[in-house]
Amino acid sequence: MLNSQSPRRVIVPWALADRTGLLMVCLVIAIISSYKLLDVPDLKPGDIAPFNATAPKTAFVIDTAALQQQRKDLIPRTSVQVIDKGESQKIQEELIKQLGYLEKVSSGTKGSNSFRIGPVNLTPKEREWLANQTTKSRKQWEGEIILLSQKMLSQGLIKTLAHDQILESAKFQLSAQAESNNPSINLGSKLIANTLFGKTNLQHDAARSQQLLEELITKQGIPEIEVKKGDLITKKGERITAKGYVVLDHFGLIRRSARPLEWFGKFSEALASCLVLLMIMRRDKPSLKPKNGLLPLGLLLIVQASKDWFGAAISPLQILVPPTLLLSQGISTTTALGWMAIASLLWPVPVSGIGEGRLIIAVLTSTLVAILGGRMRSRAQLLQVVVFVPFSAYLSQWVLLRSQLFSSGGVWRKLSPNSETLLTEALVLGAILMFTILLIPIIENTFGLLTRARLMEISDQEKPLLRRLSKEAPGTFEHTLMICGLAEEGARSIGADVDLIRSGALYHDVGKLHAPEWFIENQENGVNPHETLDDPLKSADILQAHVDEGLKLARRYRLPTPIADFIPEHQGTLKMGYFLHKAKEKNPSVEEKRFRYKGPVPRSKETAILMMADGCEAALRALGPQSTDIDAESTIRKIIRSRKLDGQLLKSSISNSEIELVIRAFISVWRRMRHRRIKYPISSFKASYPA
Repeated sequence: MLNSQSPRRVIVPWALADRTGLLMVCLVIAIISSYKLLDVPDLKPGDIAPFNATAPKTAFVIDTAALQQQRKDLIPRTSVQVIDKGESQKIQEELIKQLGYLEKVSSGTKGSNSFRIGPVNLTPKEREWLANQTTKSRKQWEGEIILLSQKMLSQGLIKTLAHDQILESAKFQLSAQAESNNPSINLGSKLIANTLFGKTNLQHDAARSQQLLEELITKQGIPEIEVKKGDLITKKGERITAKGYVVLDHFGLIRRSARPLEWFGKFSEALASCLVLLMIMRRDKPSLKPKNGLLPLGLLLIVQASKDWFGAAISPLQILVPPTLLLSQGISTTTALGWMAIASLLWPVPVSGIGEGRLIIAVLTSTLVAILGGRMRSRAQLLQVVVFVPFSAYLSQWVLLRSQLFSSGGVWRKLSPNSETLLTEALVLGAILMFTILLIPIIENTFGLLTRARLMEISDQEKPLLRRLSKEAPGTFEHTLMICGLAEEGARSIGADVDLIRSGALYHDVGKLHAPEWFIENQENGVNPHETLDDPLKSADILQAHVDEGLKLARRYRLPTPIADFIPEHQGTLKMGYFLHKAKEKNPSVEEKRFRYKGPVPRSKETAILMMADGCEAALRALGPQSTDIDAESTIRKIIRSRKLDGQLLKSSISNSEIELVIRAFISVWRRMRHRRIKYPISSFKASYPA
């Protein structure tokens, strides 16, 4: 009897670049999970209150929200404007420029337009008046125009003042010195109106406006909130109102300083959780590749970002159940449970805000999905989850919500009291689960995962590669089916992955398609081409080629990596004993290494079981009809012991006690293989069924 000591589980090493990439994802998750502790203030109006708060004393608190609204309403009425001397100077310069055009007209400058000064049209009377003016009289008139514009600008000019209003004002002030229909008045008023129209020399005075605003607020009265000692300010689990926030801030219950120590603790917790998740995965599946580890971390990143974005409005069911189902199908139940536990504990917002009761139901539902998901073997079973899981979750929340046991208060009171809300949540969960199931094939290819449903599809014997094997190498196909029976029973006896080993066993010898006649199970009429070849080295190359060609076919037919691993690992680095013996007869100094398969040796329990089944199948079939269980056990032990002594099982993580169970399973299958039917006498058969 072999002892029960288990060999060390060999974990496939990851490259430094892959480990660095995964670490960066872990850091991002840790930052998202903890940055709110550095964000100040820690609470805002509209947030879910994480605690019950009561007023420690009676106080009158300024209602800042109402005060802000009051200020907003008064701002349009308190905007104080003052004269901008710079803008006034620019307008004056524009007017002087227009008067310059007028001087050109009066002096008859070549090229001047006698009918228009800038935008001003000249009437015949105005042209005549202008022509009759002396230089002295014109300069005096221009001075009066400039003086009038200064007076008007000193009173303030608004941009939206109508043109006719400016024109009328200018005429009114100029007519005090002459008749209103005097051409000089008409021309001067048009010059002023056209220059000032659409311009302003006013600017906002912030200081005087603020002073006026404060005076009006004081006059109207500052809004206050009266709070008495013991009054409830906020209730745990409910949204913080604007007034509640003001009162909390007044009593110093709003944190306005960062909490670096708490942040570091939360950051470290999140980072450590991510690393623990990777350790769980690698412990459970030592052969996992880095991109396999990226999937649970990526899902955790999405979930943490969703928690931060939606806050307390997030549904625990909707963010925990679908990823758990995906991981249980794609990796393992253990990984799914570990992910779910970490995602349930890491909340950027206080868990009390979303409701402990809802979270507990989500955790229980996710646990059930993780256990069932690892056992589901078809897409149809997955579709049943879309119906039954949301319905069960809805029913659980509805019953607990109305249970008299919790009606007096407690964690279950955080459940939404609205049945329509719970129903909507269940329907959305069903839709997300359906979308997740549709995404599974894409995720399988992207991350190199192998779900139960995918394994069942791969093991369909109508697949093109398996049909080729059955037609072109029927002996190998029959050998494959026999090994399937042994390997499945052996895997089942120790709780290994039966679906994986079945699929791997079906494809492990597909490389023999390149030259099926060179393998004894396909040879007919006793003709063995190796005897004709009479070259042990070339024969060894042919045997190794069935592994190399098998890997090529696996890539061509896009077999998943865990299935392709069975092709080289079922042979490991075993010796080709027969041809080594033949070679030593010809050359005693020949190297043994030349007659070993290239490997690698089995790196999982499943490939180790297949190696043992492959070695035992032919030997068990060769036993005579009178052989006993003792003979079969002796044969099996001899073969397995040779594999152990040759170091073929060291990296497979299969223990000696598990090997014992596999041996018993092989014997059980052998009993079925050796079963013989009763031979009926031909004469009796003909008498019973005459022609």
